[in-house]
Amino acid sequence: MPGRTDGLITLGAADALWVDLTADSAVPTASGAFTRSPAHARVGYVLLGGCVVATVRASGGQWGVPEVEVCRAAAELNAVGMDRQDLVRIGPFRGTPRQECNEETPLRWRRRITRELQELGGPERAARRKVGRPYHLAGIDWRQIVVEQTRDGTRRTWWLPRAVVKLLDAAEHSETQWVQAARTRQASPAATEPPSHLRQARDADGRRTTSPEGPATSLRPYNGELEGQLYSVLSRKPGTSRRVAGWACAVCRTAPATVLDHCHEHSYVRAPVCQSCNTQERPDHLYSNDIRVANRYTRLFHTDADNWLPHWHRCPGCRARTTLPLPHLAAWTAHIACRSLRPTHRAPRGRKPCGVLRVSWTGSQNAPRSCLLTVAVDFCPSGEHRVLARVPYREAAERFRVWLAESAPAVAAAAGPDRLDGLPAQFRPVIADTSGEGLALF
Repeated sequence: MPGRTDGLITLGAADALWVDLTADSAVPTASGAFTRSPAHARVGYVLLGGCVVATVRASGGQWGVPEVEVCRAAAELNAVGMDRQDLVRIGPFRGTPRQECNEETPLRWRRRITRELQELGGPERAARRKVGRPYHLAGIDWRQIVVEQTRDGTRRTWWLPRAVVKLLDAAEHSETQWVQAARTRQASPAATEPPSHLRQARDADGRRTTSPEGPATSLRPYNGELEGQLYSVLSRKPGTSRRVAGWACAVCRTAPATVLDHCHEHSYVRAPVCQSCNTQERPDHLYSNDIRVANRYTRLFHTDADNWLPHWHRCPGCRARTTLPLPHLAAWTAHIACRSLRPTHRAPRGRKPCGVLRVSWTGSQNAPRSCLLTVAVDFCPSGEHRVLARVPYREAAERFRVWLAESAPAVAAAAGPDRLDGLPAQFRPVIADTSGEGLALF
């Protein structure tokens, strides 16, 4: 290959190899992954997808990169599937501090994208920007897949596919781990290598090269260390965020955890999760008692139910009552229990479900006797807006218990009022249900 030296390839050759190897990837990639900002190969590494690829300075001061590392990063990216309809909002958000984007700044990809789109006026102008300005993030051409949505005719928001968000989050985490490990090596008094981002050694010919050895970035799996603890207490403890960042996401088990997911009804911590999983399970609230049932609930209650049902029941309150928080139970009722009631319309390839499901409720789970769920259809192609069902809270909870026993027997077997092993041993006050039948809530 042109530019090869002692098993290395030049940065220009690595640019061409990256584009060639990822030509058929579902995630679009960009040229200049090694030579164009924000990549800065002379700091000792370059981000490709979710991987850190070491750069090497050989004799004569020329920088190169091991070809095998580029191939490995390309293979990992090619294995990623991307659903362009499964979007995650990336900005802008209120109160986000501005940050100067330059070559020495860590990835912080959300701020980079938001800043660039705000300056240039949207994705279309961003795609036509000058070549000399930042063009990619971790080798990914995000401009081809960013989606702009407008609310109220003026407010613009930007979205990226969930798979790309996970990749960029992984790249940001890997970069942080890499830099921390490099600083530790430099600060160690026992270190024998010079103050560089990478180790240096001499090859058989006596020439000085840099080793592509990087830091260990393994994440420890979450094994229930925080079970039974209250989010309001744990979130105030110093060092909690650093502790969370050391775990792998308890749901997908691949991305680094960034937040503590907790039950908003009982306030118990469920587990540390990544940003993508945290947004995936968050209900789409229209109002405080009204949610849209988005397409992602197909994964939550079908393909990925083996991960999400045990995760939700990490809350001792939900596990003891064999239920879900009210917004989740409402989404389940609309998506599963009322599926047969949803009308369909003719489509080019068979029939298509009518409109978008919406479920609202009156009252709350604290007064289950008077709580009522209403499942309706919005945006019907024929102009209809019809109510599909009105389900009392207790009936919805009982239907969920039956469905849970059939679809996830292991989760159902660990739940119930007699399964209180996970509850704190210390006494906690019980809120009596004054609506009757002696039901007690935690």
